[in-house]
Amino acid sequence: NISAFLRKEVILITNLLLKLFMKNKDITPNRSKYGNFSSAVGISSNILLAVLKGTAGILFNSVAILADAVNNLSDAGTSAISLIGFIISDKPADEDHPFGHARVEYISCMMVAFVILMLGLSLLKTSVEGILNPEPVNTGIIRIAVLVISIIIKLWLSRFFKKMGKMINSSVLYATSKDSLNDVISTSAVLLTTLIAVFTDINLDSYAGCLVSFFILYAGYGVLKDTMNNLLGTMPDKELISKITDKLYSYEGVHGLHD
Repeated sequence: NISAFLRKEVILITNLLLKLFMKNKDITPNRSKYGNFSSAVGISSNILLAVLKGTAGILFNSVAILADAVNNLSDAGTSAISLIGFIISDKPADEDHPFGHARVEYISCMMVAFVILMLGLSLLKTSVEGILNPEPVNTGIIRIAVLVISIIIKLWLSRFFKKMGKMINSSVLYATSKDSLNDVISTSAVLLTTLIAVFTDINLDSYAGCLVSFFILYAGYGVLKDTMNNLLGTMPDKELISKITDKLYSYEGVHGLHD
C-alpha cells in the first residue's frame, strides 16, 4: 500500500529531522520552534524544486513546467510568510494586545491566499497566450525525471506539513499541506501531457499550464475561505468538544452543560 508506506516514511524522516535540528525535547512541542522549523523545511524544499523545474522549463521550452516552477517559488514565499507569522505570533501579550499575538497566524494565512491567487491569475494569462500562440516543446528523460522527483517531494511535504500541523494545531501548516497536495495533482497533469507528447507528438503543454493555474486558484480560494472562517469564528471540531465535555464531567458536582 503506497499510502501506508508513505505515511511510515514521513514519520521516520520527520522524527529524524526533529532529532537533528530541534534542541527542544519536551513532551509538548514548542509551537513557535516547530512552526519555524516547518517553514524552514518548506522554504528550502520549494526553492530546490523551483530551481530544478525552472532549469528544465527553460531547457525544454515548456510553459507548464515554468508555471510549476513559479508555483514552487510562490510556495517558498508563502513558507517565508508563515515563518514571519510564527515569529510574531509567539510574542507575549502586551498593553496594546492583551490577548497576545496568536491571530497573526490567520493574517499570515490570508497573505498566503492572496499570493496564491495572484500567481494563479498570472499563470493563467501566460498559459492562454501559449494556447493562442503555440511554440514547439522539447521532451526528454530529464524533463520526466524532474517532474517525477517533484511529485515525490511534494507528496512527502504534504504529509510532513499535515503531521506538523496536527502536532501544534496550526491552520497555516494545514493550509500548506493542502497546497502541497494540489501541487502533486498539477505536476501530475504536466507529467501526463509530457508523456502524451512523447508518444503522440500532440502538444498540450499550454493546456496543462491552464490546468495548473486552475488548481492554484482553487487552492488559494480554499485557504482564503478557511482563514476567513477562523477570523469570523466557527464551531470547534467535534473532537475538541468531546474532550471539553469529558473534562467538565470529570469534576464532582457538574451535572450538565450546554453551548
